[in-house]
Amino acid sequence: MDNTYTKETLCVQAGWKPGNGEARVLPIYQSTTFKYETSEQMGRLFDLEEEGYFYTRLQNPTNDCVAEKICVLEGGVAAMLTSSGQAANHYAIFNICEAGDHVILSSTVYGGTFNLIAVTMKKMGISCTIVDPDSDAETLHAAFLPNTKCVVAETIANPALVVLDIEKFAAVAHAHQVPLIVDNTFATPINCNPFRWGADIVTHSTTKYMDGHAMCVGGAIVDSGNFDWSLYPDKFPGLCRPDDSYHGVVYTERFGKKAYITKATVQLMRDLGSIQSPQNAFLLNVGLETLHLRVPRHCENALRTARFLENHERVAWVNYPGLESSKYYELAKKYMPKGTCGVISFGLKGGRDAAAGMMDRLKLAAIVTHVADVRTCVLHPASHTHRQMNEQQLKEAGVNPELIRFSVGIESAEDIIADLEQALKGC
Repeated sequence: MDNTYTKETLCVQAGWKPGNGEARVLPIYQSTTFKYETSEQMGRLFDLEEEGYFYTRLQNPTNDCVAEKICVLEGGVAAMLTSSGQAANHYAIFNICEAGDHVILSSTVYGGTFNLIAVTMKKMGISCTIVDPDSDAETLHAAFLPNTKCVVAETIANPALVVLDIEKFAAVAHAHQVPLIVDNTFATPINCNPFRWGADIVTHSTTKYMDGHAMCVGGAIVDSGNFDWSLYPDKFPGLCRPDDSYHGVVYTERFGKKAYITKATVQLMRDLGSIQSPQNAFLLNVGLETLHLRVPRHCENALRTARFLENHERVAWVNYPGLESSKYYELAKKYMPKGTCGVISFGLKGGRDAAAGMMDRLKLAAIVTHVADVRTCVLHPASHTHRQMNEQQLKEAGVNPELIRFSVGIESAEDIIADLEQALKGC
């Protein structure tokens, strides 16, 4: 679809393009396989000489329509869906890294992402250096090694809510001839387009705001098409040298700006198989159709709730980039002028024990391992999502022991605040 349309229209209309007499609503292609008339036709697909579908582990028409919608919203050239946000981040990195390579990682990324890269991918021979996202350019430059292949960060960190200075990180990454990969889950393309500021690859946990209803786990990878892999064949041989498993195809030569996503699909999805189910892609598309309506409501409710908490006598501190008191307020205005996200982090004067007691007294907000849902939910990261980290790692990730992650839904802001007020009385 013409990306000159507004995002509001793209959320509703992009992706599925029905022909005459075809279903108006995106169909669910609930099939593992696709039929062809001749053996030669099938052979050309396996040789990457033609485009088409032959096995859903690699590609599926339902998935591709939804990936196209996300791609257009982000302003990219190609995209793919994965079975989860973790799979998206894994594939985004592993597509250009192999044993012996090095990654630079922002310290405040989501705990699962941190563990994926710092622990699990380390076992695969890929090392990483952890950097503070607030570091100056000189410090960031010093973290690079000859074998560094990418920089990984989040536009809004989960749950520290650090707003990334995308331009600074992109400039440093490009000075070392590597791409910047950013997870845009919290901001969504409604509030932030990282490609505009120099990011090269965007990932999403579509499980969060994009689905928005806690119905389906999923992920997405979008390529901007702006990073020219062919300029650095020695650094990115997987994209610039012949692939023996496909009769020597060179992805950058055959597929141009779509080389990165094509390689991730035909290599990683072929071999590792973390495909999103067509049923989940269909549900994700339903969520995307209202993304432009839900995200502003999340942000509006979150700002009102953050202001209430900031003025409450039992609250020690509040972290929300939309507050004028936030150290990231100016960065948020620059990169996300329409709003940031619906997530707030705060701490109570009574510390960790008071946090647990307050959460247990909430009636409207539910304690769940989730965030960015239409329903208000709450979590204690140090005890839950980040419990695999030691005290030093928690500190580096911006997760204080008393930190409460409060994901503001789209209910009445008055009801959300009233629920917090009654729960705080016992602190």
